[in-house]
Amino acid sequence: MTAELKRMCKSLRLAHVADIYDRIPFEDPVQYAEALLTMELQLREEAKADRLIKKAKFIQEKSLSSFQWSEKVHFPPQMDATELGTLQFIERKENLIFTGSTGTGKTHLATGIGHEACRKGCEVRFYRVSDLAEVLEKAWAEGRWGQFRNRFKKVDLIILDEMGYVPFNKEGAELLFQLISDWYEQTSLIITSNLEFSQWNRVFSDSRLTAALVDRVIHHAHILNFTGDSFRVTHALSRQK
Repeated sequence: MTAELKRMCKSLRLAHVADIYDRIPFEDPVQYAEALLTMELQLREEAKADRLIKKAKFIQEKSLSSFQWSEKVHFPPQMDATELGTLQFIERKENLIFTGSTGTGKTHLATGIGHEACRKGCEVRFYRVSDLAEVLEKAWAEGRWGQFRNRFKKVDLIILDEMGYVPFNKEGAELLFQLISDWYEQTSLIITSNLEFSQWNRVFSDSRLTAALVDRVIHHAHILNFTGDSFRVTHALSRQK
């Protein structure tokens, strides 16, 4: 490709044409133009998905297709695996709550859904709740609280992983409540927890705040219960046989 053609591609923001134009089979001008631009669009979408996945800051590389469904994942009446895979709950600004013992696949499924959402063009953010508590308190102490809250205005899905493993102090609980109040009916949440809602008082120091937070979280929510033994323990035991 000539320098002039490269310049025009850059001017037209055709980021990939210069790299792929000689790999497209030519049958006739219309076929070639359609194939070339189709590939340009496809590579743009892939690059965008990669950027969104990087911004989400997942701690694992998990896909929705790699999740092993079983009878140990209990759906509410109005949802099943097929419906979940459509991600329509994000369009409806609904929440997903995954409850169950450690190691039963909650984080894997939440991460897989998050990756799929990124590939469909959604802005996603992933936090371990224990890490988020530190981030919130630091933002407050450094006078960046308002700026931090504004980061989520255009986010479509927020994943809060491992709610209940580490308790919040009073200030941290109040800051998280403010965030969830901001997100209420504006952004979809996925929350994973090893605790039932009746046990969330262990996490937050104020029972009234806990009740108000749970009320916002479970409104418009689909609750999935994960049962059975830990996949990691089961796998480790199987290798010893």
